[in-house]
Amino acid sequence: MMENNNQFNRRRFLKNSLLAAGGIFLAPLIESCSDDFTENGNAPDDLKNGGFESGVASFDPSATGIIIWTRYSKGADAEITWEISKNSNFSEVVRKGQANATGVNDFTVAVDVQNISSNTKYYYRFYNSKTKEVSVTGETLTLPSKSDAASEVKMAVVSCSNFPAGLFNVYGAIAKSDADVVVHLGDYIYEYAPGQYGTNPYTNQLGRAHQPAKEILNLSDYRERYRQYRGDKNLQLLHQKKPFICVWDDHEFANDTYKTGAENHQPNEGDFQARKMAAFQAYSEYIPLKTGKDMRIYRSFNFGNIVSLYMMDTRVIARDKQMDYSDYLDNTGNFNQIQFKTDFLSTSRKLIGNEQMSWLSSQINGDTAKWKVLGQQILMTKMMVPAELLMLLNQILAEIKQYGSAQPATMQALQNTITQLIILKTRYQQQDPTLTPQEIARITTTLPYNLDAWDGYFMEREQLYSVLAGKNVVVLAGDTHNAWLGKLTDAQGKFIGTELACSSVSSPGLEGYLGISSDPTKAIELAQAFSLLIDDLDYANLYKRGYLHVKFTTGSSVAEWRFVDNVISDTYNTTTEKTYTIS
Repeated sequence: MMENNNQFNRRRFLKNSLLAAGGIFLAPLIESCSDDFTENGNAPDDLKNGGFESGVASFDPSATGIIIWTRYSKGADAEITWEISKNSNFSEVVRKGQANATGVNDFTVAVDVQNISSNTKYYYRFYNSKTKEVSVTGETLTLPSKSDAASEVKMAVVSCSNFPAGLFNVYGAIAKSDADVVVHLGDYIYEYAPGQYGTNPYTNQLGRAHQPAKEILNLSDYRERYRQYRGDKNLQLLHQKKPFICVWDDHEFANDTYKTGAENHQPNEGDFQARKMAAFQAYSEYIPLKTGKDMRIYRSFNFGNIVSLYMMDTRVIARDKQMDYSDYLDNTGNFNQIQFKTDFLSTSRKLIGNEQMSWLSSQINGDTAKWKVLGQQILMTKMMVPAELLMLLNQILAEIKQYGSAQPATMQALQNTITQLIILKTRYQQQDPTLTPQEIARITTTLPYNLDAWDGYFMEREQLYSVLAGKNVVVLAGDTHNAWLGKLTDAQGKFIGTELACSSVSSPGLEGYLGISSDPTKAIELAQAFSLLIDDLDYANLYKRGYLHVKFTTGSSVAEWRFVDNVISDTYNTTTEKTYTIS
């Protein structure tokens, strides 16, 4: 249906009135287009690239639509025309319309294009008819419907891109891959000041110091940081080539965020709620999502009869403050096991909350796709580490924080302990009758590796497992900057599903925290030790940067951990280190 100019102008007036009313949320700012509206005829034939330096992007594909995005970078209000076509020369334009780029939403433009064909590749662009400026041409797709004869779904799973830590070669590798969609599990940006986390000897020579030159706290700061990240050529290319399905993690807000605060938010930095809402608005402007007018970003995506993908929030909406081992140590260094166990097993501590749990349960129970895939931020696998090994790792981290590096004696103690524990665990698995009770205790006295992960929310994870039981479940995770493969088991040892966790785009992993980046052999040894000592862990890579490629069919899921060989040169190679098939 064609809209006449009066109808269009009235719609624009109403929309601009909503913008002027100022709400903090982006949802009203997304233009919606579901009719055959085309205006102003054909595009000018003398368009020149320019005015859209942040590139183009597409988000939240469905079987009937896609959100297309750009930013007009001239810093002035402008009327921007958009087109979406079945071919790259735009001779088959299926939707066309206009949207305003204004300072209200940092001159970003997001259009929710609806009622287009399923399982179809599309091309799109934006232009300013007055200045004859045009964006690059983006490529995107719609998802297969239940009636489409789709045979496979290919996802690239990625997270944790720290600008100062190195080049985004991983994004470039995904752009060249055959992935249909990019599933981004968060830490799309980092909030730190220059010289803080991620900064290394290559940062300045690569021109990758954080902007603005401060820790970001307010809306202007967060917007500038997104603009810096969106200026990266590899990220721009990936957005141009593939649609994204995103959730945030903590660094889009502040490190180790929970619902009322964050580790990296101090009282002298203002009200956390105000900071959180500023971060949310900037996120929504640069990563527009169809989730309504508040922060409930959990939502589902259906890929025909093959995959149902449930994107979750484990960070901001409902998370109670993380437990911390240091809170259970007295002045003499004794660990209060009774209090720790009481808090650890509390049913009142929440990670995703009752509302999201109910939503997920109803979605999964009504679903008919072969694979139920959870896209979420943090490790769900039980990572129970021998207590003495965990204490040594924490001691090393404390020494690095205090002295800049771990003490040689502590590193040697770590090496000796790993060797001893591996021998004991091997004997234990072989049911060696000569093992003493003290030796058995060394490998069976375990503590969670990371209380910021699902391990710190034991009872709610059990509740989630009761929802997932009996389904074909694959859980995707990011956050740790390292690659993992784990089996999910409940408190009774029942198998629930498989967890596939990706490494980072550039953020340093455990090898960086432990100061062993220059010696991969130590990281390899530690990964092998983890795989043996942690019962539910089958694979780990603790030092390479990369992404996860997963191909789903009705018969199987095939996961590949793909890594780049460096993040300091534009020249890089991509290799697949590990392949794992779930059937």
